Amino acid sequence: MRPRPRPPINGRGIFSGTGLIVTALAATVVALLVPLWSYADRQDDPASASVLSAQTVTTPYGPLSAQDRDFVTKVRLAGLWELPAGELAQRKGTTPAVRTAGRHLVDGHTSLDAHVRTVATQLGIALPNEPNEQQKQWLATLDTAEGQDFDRQFAGLLRLAHGRVFSLVAQVRAGTQNVLVRDLADDANATVLDHIKVLEATGYVDFAALARDLAASASPVPTPPEVDPSAAVPVEPSPGQTSQGGTSQGGTSQGGTSPGETVSLPPATSSPPPATGSP
Repeated sequence: MRPRPRPPINGRGIFSGTGLIVTALAATVVALLVPLWSYADRQDDPASASVLSAQTVTTPYGPLSAQDRDFVTKVRLAGLWELPAGELAQRKGTTPAVRTAGRHLVDGHTSLDAHVRTVATQLGIALPNEPNEQQKQWLATLDTAEGQDFDRQFAGLLRLAHGRVFSLVAQVRAGTQNVLVRDLADDANATVLDHIKVLEATGYVDFAALARDLAASASPVPTPPEVDPSAAVPVEPSPGQTSQGGTSQGGTSQGGTSPGETVSLPPATSSPPPATGSP
């Protein structure tokens, strides 16, 4: 006699309730362990650590990063072309608002440049003494422009440059660990904001074009060449020397400048031999 087949028993197998629970628990354990295995197998890259260490040096005023040095250099470069641009606006501007904006640029960058040269000397950062090639082209454009074309070129180009550097100042101010760079960023922030306002007050800023240009990858903010990290030198301050070079106080400085007066920035002070350390 053939044995009678047994009916299937519900609730057994991988698709049963218990099987699903066990499968889910196993999947959870695997998901937790895989990242741990991956992390354990990954070795620290000594070359990357060495690069990070080389880019930051110790100073009496706190760690000095590559971004800090880049910022100090850019503040100097900005003054080397924006101050002459302000002088051109004082002479060639066709409206009082354009000439006023030019005066603010001259006064603001005269004060800010004194500050950045003091900071660079204390931190041992070598500064440029003339505009770069791109900046010279911008100045040549303003030098050849006349009438309202000059007003538009001046307001548009300088407003775009200040808009880009404004975000850089904020980034440096938020992240720097160096007290001198922090003070310089505060000064630069007040100066740049003042210049943005007076440039907009000329009435020649095309905000639609400005928004497109700010979103573009090309930047009018000059990028200095790569510098050997050993060029950032801890320098002891001279007795009685302060970190502040004087703030612009709304874009003006005591005495000011008269239209047509030529103002040139003094040369940067050379730095002593390098002596680096780890942060």
